[in-house]
Amino acid sequence: MITKSITAQEAIAFTKIKVKDIAVLTKMRLASLVVFSAFLGYLLAAQSIVWMDVFYLIIGGFLVTGSSNGFNQIMERDVDSLMDRTKNRPIPAGRMSSKEAAWISTVYGILGIALLWFGLNPLSGILGALALFIYVFIYTPLKKHGPIAVFAGAFPGAVPPMLGYVAESGQFGLIAGLLFAVQFAWQFPHFWSIAWKVNEDYNKANYFLLPTRVKDKTSSLIIVVSSIVLIPVSLIPMMLGIGGPIAMLVVVLSGLAVLYYSIRLHSGHEEKMASKLMFSTFFYLPIVQLAYLMSV
Repeated sequence: MITKSITAQEAIAFTKIKVKDIAVLTKMRLASLVVFSAFLGYLLAAQSIVWMDVFYLIIGGFLVTGSSNGFNQIMERDVDSLMDRTKNRPIPAGRMSSKEAAWISTVYGILGIALLWFGLNPLSGILGALALFIYVFIYTPLKKHGPIAVFAGAFPGAVPPMLGYVAESGQFGLIAGLLFAVQFAWQFPHFWSIAWKVNEDYNKANYFLLPTRVKDKTSSLIIVVSSIVLIPVSLIPMMLGIGGPIAMLVVVLSGLAVLYYSIRLHSGHEEKMASKLMFSTFFYLPIVQLAYLMSV
């Protein structure tokens, strides 16, 4: 039998492709936003930074988020092949088997929860495991049943800042709950702006995730209402002394920017306004969470 030897260049090229596919499977760019929110939650609770704890939080958070995204893509591999935005993912494109993806996602999940549980505290591990469970076994199946999935997905999506706070404090509390509430409220204008942009693609997979399932005035009005709600919810933590006057101004201005683009989307239903609303929500969360750290 003749075997072909693999050159060093071919091995390097294969490794690069495999690493890239794993990054796409686990959505590591998205995970960076998740971890950033968790880190800022940690800073709000910390009197001083323990860098080993930060290491456990960041790596554990990355792994749990990556595991959630991996299992999501395994479960949605058939519908991913129908949509332009997802058909080149590793599984539908045939570059990775579901079995391989399952092994990667399982290892990521176990290691991530273990780092949070044993490296930080059991409550952090429980939060990580709960977020993974809800995302994979509740949010993902509900996407086939309409807009209710957005509500379900907002729960695991709002866990990161609470996780960061609990990672440092070792307990739940009002502030941790308020950080959760802010990110929970943020999920709706954020996700619906994305859903508006990719609505036609979603429809190919029978995903109807806008508030009324279609691009109509009622859907866009609900997006406006969700943007309005985001402002007072984001101001509530300041009633407990988080942040200062400048931080309050930053929060209000950031909220008004999101509201402005949601109103523009409602008034004209222009695709470019959905894009601007999406980007405004991307910037909103880190800006507001950084503002909470300001005491002036």
